[in-house]
Amino acid sequence: MMATSIHDFHDDPRNAGILIWINGALKPRAEATVSVFDSGFVLGDGVWEGLRVVGGHPVFLDAHLDRLFEGAKAIALDIGLDRAGLTRAIYDTLAANGMQDGVHLRLMVTRGVKRTPYQDPRVCIGPATVVIIPEFKIAKPETVNAGLRLFTVHVRRGFPDVQDPKLNSHSKLNCITACIQAYTAGADEALMLDPHGFVATCNSTHFFIVRRGEVWTSSGDYCLGGITRANVLRVCAEAGIVAREKNFSLTEVYSADEAFCTGTFAGVVPVREIDGRAIGDGVPGPMVLRLQQLYRGLVERDVMFRAGERLA
Repeated sequence: MMATSIHDFHDDPRNAGILIWINGALKPRAEATVSVFDSGFVLGDGVWEGLRVVGGHPVFLDAHLDRLFEGAKAIALDIGLDRAGLTRAIYDTLAANGMQDGVHLRLMVTRGVKRTPYQDPRVCIGPATVVIIPEFKIAKPETVNAGLRLFTVHVRRGFPDVQDPKLNSHSKLNCITACIQAYTAGADEALMLDPHGFVATCNSTHFFIVRRGEVWTSSGDYCLGGITRANVLRVCAEAGIVAREKNFSLTEVYSADEAFCTGTFAGVVPVREIDGRAIGDGVPGPMVLRLQQLYRGLVERDVMFRAGERLA
């Protein structure tokens, strides 16, 4: 079977006419551009968030904004808008596009335009560039139902004093090289180890295994503070499912009963094969199916809360 990304989706013709928010203006897709001197283009200098929209509301918005502002503060980037301003911009963009469901939104902030293409942030000559791209797209059901094939790559998640994995920056070359190695090996996603050889995460999702009724994920020391990851741990706690954040090796992965990945775009997605080894029966197992249901319930609760908050 041909390798496919978990972020693949069936093209929606409505996306050709979307309006994209750029620094307060809504631009047709064909006209939505930024300068070649923009810090994001020149150096990948910026932070971003991906959000899923359900019932007209960006799911887990507060957690996403927390991570965005924490990342911006870490790199001394002034977004130029507060949380309320960004929230209004997101809802205005959704309203302008008539979007309610089946939508994924990318919120991107760069340090802005430079007077010359050089890395020093002090050569920026204007405010941050803020972009909101909403698209009609959902993960391919056939991919979600069949499960992913992973390949363990040689590219590692590094120490935080090199580039902190907690920072959701535009500089994703580490993950991109991992992705390239995985798909050239015929897999859908890369499984990445930490500097000590323990399992860390995937190139664009977080990774879990199920062993003897327990849900395991990495210690979290070498991966992004995943919002879906945290929500899966939350629903496990609420449902009385033992969930552990710990170090574990590939040997324990290969003999796992089940495995799955998590991410904002696709939610909870089963893994059927890792490094040529079938995981469990090679089909979505009972724990994955249960967690998918529990996660959907949490999404519904968040949407109801957000709707009530907007009406208040």
